[in-house]
Amino acid sequence: MMDFLIGWFAIIPSYATPLLLASLGLILSERAGVLNLGPEGLMAVGAMVGAAGVLSGLNPWLAVLGGVGAAMVLSLIFALAVSVFRADQTLAGLAVVAAGLGFTGAVGRPFVQKAFEGIGAFREVTGTEGGLMRLFGQQDPLVVLSLVLVAALWWWLMRTRAGLRLRAVGEDPGAADIAGVDVQITQIVAVLACGALCGLAGAYLSVAASHVWVEGMVAGRGWIAVALVIFARWDPRRALLGALIFGGADALVPRLQAVGADVPTYLMMMLPYALTLAVLVAASAGRNRRSSEPAHLGRVYLRQDKH
Repeated sequence: MMDFLIGWFAIIPSYATPLLLASLGLILSERAGVLNLGPEGLMAVGAMVGAAGVLSGLNPWLAVLGGVGAAMVLSLIFALAVSVFRADQTLAGLAVVAAGLGFTGAVGRPFVQKAFEGIGAFREVTGTEGGLMRLFGQQDPLVVLSLVLVAALWWWLMRTRAGLRLRAVGEDPGAADIAGVDVQITQIVAVLACGALCGLAGAYLSVAASHVWVEGMVAGRGWIAVALVIFARWDPRRALLGALIFGGADALVPRLQAVGADVPTYLMMMLPYALTLAVLVAASAGRNRRSSEPAHLGRVYLRQDKH
């Protein structure tokens, strides 16, 4: 039993990290008042471009940066659409998903199912394999980076003037505008940061977690991240807890299969998505309670609206 638990706990971070990175990006975007439903497409672009970079001869870390940059380009289009041209944020986010999945499906065909040497786990350097050290050895540098980002993002949002300005834009852009904050620039930068983190989440899936790219490998994780932000109440610290819960549920299936447990595999694979539905239902049922949802989330701001 102990060996099963250690093995399960050891793989949870690799399942939780992409969810955590994407949810941190969404927290930034939505704290600035921009509803972003595009993580599924952004993560797909990051995953494909990252894998394509490694297969084209780039260093894995440069390939990850390539995935981040590609997702930021798609995010820039979304940011301009919703912040400058006042497009409906829900429809624009869905368009990002369609564009991201379409782009990766068309451009990524030459790279499908081609294994490569990506970012390795710490055990490849330290040689740690057995016992509790397995929990550390099976992780990779991007897992550590994601934990650092949780602390850094919380501190930046809650303890700095720049973070206060971003939160003010999401709560009352009119008041922020009067106070001298450039609402459009703040929202565009927040959406770009969201794209960078979602691209990093996608690149993690291909370059660090699986060392291969296949079409559809994001497999709904972008939508889970959307629900995770609601669960986290737009708090980076709670996002870490949520990512571990969702990641733990997702990691349970392969671990049970590895030990030969006789479980209904397809039903178990539904567990993360069932949790997602449960979170959304709970959020809807509790909508009358005090919420941390940014007051201006998803609403278009026009300068003449300020008061």
